[in-house]
Parts: sequence; C-alpha cells; structure tokens
Amino acid sequence: MAINQHIIIKCEIGPFQRPTPLGIFDPRQKVTVELSNGERYSLFEFYPDEVSFNESEFIGLTLDEARRLKFEKDIKYLQSEKVISRY
Repeated sequence: MAINQHIIIKCEIGPFQRPTPLGIFDPRQKVTVELSNGERYSLFEFYPDEVSFNESEFIGLTLDEARRLKFEKDIKYLQSEKVISRY
C-alpha cells in the first residue's frame, strides 16, 4: 500500500499561540499526524487567525485528502469578505 493510501489515525495541532499582541511572534501552529502504518508526518503550518482546524477533521483521511482540506480552507479564507475588504 502506498504512503498516500494510509489513513490518519492520530492528529496533533500546536503549539497554540498567545493572543495578539503577545503572540505576534509566536511560531505558527503545526499539524502533525500519525498514519495507520505508524509513520508520523508534519503536514503543514498555518496562521490561526486565517484558518482553523480541529484534530478530528483529519482522522480517517489520507495525506492527500488532508492537504486538500487545507487548500480548500485557504481558498475559502482568501475569497472571504475579510480579505477582500482589505484591498
């Protein structure tokens, strides 16, 4: 079975940032997952003021599906009034 076909059985998100302005220079949050074959991967980092994730969203997904979830949330954020009104 290819790596991309193994499913995510565990997910960790963190470290959590402190509220702004204290957390302005804190590291971005990271999504780390464990696959059904026991391997661990750091999937991506994100800014929690732009998108949010829940650990349970990743359980049962493949790596490709998890990356697609981030992509879709990024697109939704970029198309939101919150971003459009800045320009």
